[in-house]
Amino acid sequence: MARKFLYIVAAIVVLVIAGLLALRFWAEELTELTFVPTAPFAAEPALADNVYEKPEMWISRPGLGAGKDPARWLPEGYVDGDPAPMNAAVFFIHPTSYLAKERWNAPLGDAPANERADLFVRGMASPFNRSADLWVPRYRQATIGAFLTEAPEASQALDMAYGDLLQAFDYFLESVDNDRPIILVGHSQGAFHLRRLIRDRVAGKPLAKRIAAAYVIGWPVSVEHDLPAMGLPACTGPDQPGCVMSWISFAEPADNAMLLKSFGHQLGLDGQPLGSGPFLCTNPLTGGTAGPAAAQANLGTLVPRIEAKTGKLVPRMVPARCGEDHFLYIGDPPEIGPYVLPGNNYHLYDMTLFWANLRADAAARVKAWKPKP
Repeated sequence: MARKFLYIVAAIVVLVIAGLLALRFWAEELTELTFVPTAPFAAEPALADNVYEKPEMWISRPGLGAGKDPARWLPEGYVDGDPAPMNAAVFFIHPTSYLAKERWNAPLGDAPANERADLFVRGMASPFNRSADLWVPRYRQATIGAFLTEAPEASQALDMAYGDLLQAFDYFLESVDNDRPIILVGHSQGAFHLRRLIRDRVAGKPLAKRIAAAYVIGWPVSVEHDLPAMGLPACTGPDQPGCVMSWISFAEPADNAMLLKSFGHQLGLDGQPLGSGPFLCTNPLTGGTAGPAAAQANLGTLVPRIEAKTGKLVPRMVPARCGEDHFLYIGDPPEIGPYVLPGNNYHLYDMTLFWANLRADAAARVKAWKPKP
């Protein structure tokens, strides 16, 4: 019996090793098989011109009420040191929450995707809720598989999602005072679309004078191929308005080779491949690009309790420094939750790692913003 048990254990070990080897050598193929839709892209008509007048088209917007607006959430026991409202309007684009492979774009009424989106908004948009004008649209987001293939259907899916966001953004602009500063925020797929939106709606236009800050997080912003087309400079200091913050978080030791390879194939806003050129890394603990920051500078990391849809702030939990490879490094892997990606990739926690610093950073940039003639 003991020998039989050892044979079983040995077989399990072999299977585990084989699985790890498969992931190492065929990770891209296995990931594509799991997430990329096999169905053809189904073109859908543009949304009705007035669709974003409907409150149900917004995860967050003024007037929904605290009980129905996840962006109004605050961490357990949090007391705002500066409770004064932030005099800015905020437009936030949430990350991918549609994981199914049956379609290339999420139906607006997909319950699992909407529940995940609400949870993401609770953690990621809440740093900006000192603003009474915080807007987070629902949109027919591209499925996660659209980022894992170079098939033409992926570009079609992303274009459809972007079309929805343009409509939402135009309605947002119509709905807020035209002399107030604006904060733009996007994470992951949201950041992917926000780069394009800044190019198309902000760069070289009067609206650029109203941008207090743009947080384009969890997606590379190419210094050569994106930033010039966005028409806004990189943030280099904590009191600088009208600039771009961007970072992609890894703990150490990091394995980001596959991610760099994938980024290199992406096209920048100028239509050219990103290649191996630098992308923007701004340190959220310093408010700019200069130097590393110790954990003591971290005002509060949001440690979630996902099942309960809540969490608490833990100060001085992680440091931050921009590496020579342009990723943001946070030291040893922190115990923050179960959704750390392979290679010590803390993508899902890009914003919550620095929740309290983001809150303070946004307020400082709005305070520094001044109307331009």
